[in-house]
Amino acid sequence: MRWAVKLPDHQLQYVISVNRLSLLKVSWTVILHVDMDAFYASVEERDRPELVGKPVIVGGSREGRGVVSAANYVARQYGVHSALPMVTALRYCPRAIVLPVRMEHYAAISRQIREIFHRYTPLVEPLSLDEAFLDVRGSETLFGSAAEIGHRIQSDIWNETRLVASIGVAPNKFLAKIASDLEKPNGFVEVTANGIQQFLNPLPVKRIWGVGKRAEEMLAKIGVTTIEQLCKTPLASLRQCFGDSTANHLHELAHGRDSRSVVPDREARSISNETTFPIDVTDVDVLRSCLLGLTEQVSRRLRRHQLYGRTVHLKVRYSDFRTLSRAHSLPNPSHSTSEIWDAVSEHLLPRVDLHAQPVRLVGVGLSSLGTTRERQKTLFDDHSERDSEIDSATDAIREKFGGGAIQRGSTFSSKRKPDDRGHEM
Repeated sequence: MRWAVKLPDHQLQYVISVNRLSLLKVSWTVILHVDMDAFYASVEERDRPELVGKPVIVGGSREGRGVVSAANYVARQYGVHSALPMVTALRYCPRAIVLPVRMEHYAAISRQIREIFHRYTPLVEPLSLDEAFLDVRGSETLFGSAAEIGHRIQSDIWNETRLVASIGVAPNKFLAKIASDLEKPNGFVEVTANGIQQFLNPLPVKRIWGVGKRAEEMLAKIGVTTIEQLCKTPLASLRQCFGDSTANHLHELAHGRDSRSVVPDREARSISNETTFPIDVTDVDVLRSCLLGLTEQVSRRLRRHQLYGRTVHLKVRYSDFRTLSRAHSLPNPSHSTSEIWDAVSEHLLPRVDLHAQPVRLVGVGLSSLGTTRERQKTLFDDHSERDSEIDSATDAIREKFGGGAIQRGSTFSSKRKPDDRGHEM
């Protein structure tokens, strides 16, 4: 007599015999996190080889307006990073070459990279233009081990786009994300199922998702600076400092546990993009600029998959780890950039105090997704169909002629906010 048993923590599948334990099949869930290195800036260096070796900043303007969307590794040596106000970036690095965002050009390259992912697995969850999670568990019999698949993807990206990616291979999303970030640029780090704690223990606690400067300071006060120390800290002590929810979150990740699965956009119940700032942000204009860029990314992902969303979500995480979420339901399902941005700027932002304290993270998302857009009839003119047509035309023009060929009215109406930006690690 036999029983099929599944252990959800590590998704081991095996068969137990009443007479003896026989391990017939072991299938660890294997996740790749692929992160393009300094994506926007790397594209500009590829397209203009004379920029290589010079500090390059993408975003904002030379006059100091707007924020940094991306910086190459030369500029980063001066302390320049994404979401930094441009005036500050130029103070750090006066000789930097400042280039405008060419979002649709980057989006076209991102689609090319995503096609490479889909050669190896249909389970691709894009996080932004420059990063994605892949579940390659079902692909190993065709293409080799997860590490071999990762190396093949890294090689294909370089051969076909002349761009560099860093890849983390691990049993879950959390570990894969950390792994991809450790040896940038052109990094490749594999975390085995037997080496999870050995991998995590030496790392600083700030490597854990959600641990910003304030949380790091709170942990330091109780003598916790590394993940190993956090792992050994009693859960009760963490709850006294952070409350139940955050304490449980820290405790689980410190032990390398993350049960989330890779969910392709088509199967997702919601689609969102968020940005965690390297340094907490107090400038409201910078925050609005980032939110506009995130809105652009979310709406493009919806249009790419011919999806419509009904509920718009805004997420703000402050420096003390407190996180606010606000939602607003649209009258009709939409994937229009202008309609989603109107919901964010007019209905959601007024319900959040961006001046309360420095902000560590912002995010925009859509839920209640569907493939149809049944609309309520009104006595007044409905401009939503026109907005959708504008979105489609704008996407097509930008893809063909570049990001500077046409600009949205929503960009101008949002008090001269800079062009949209994506998450840049």
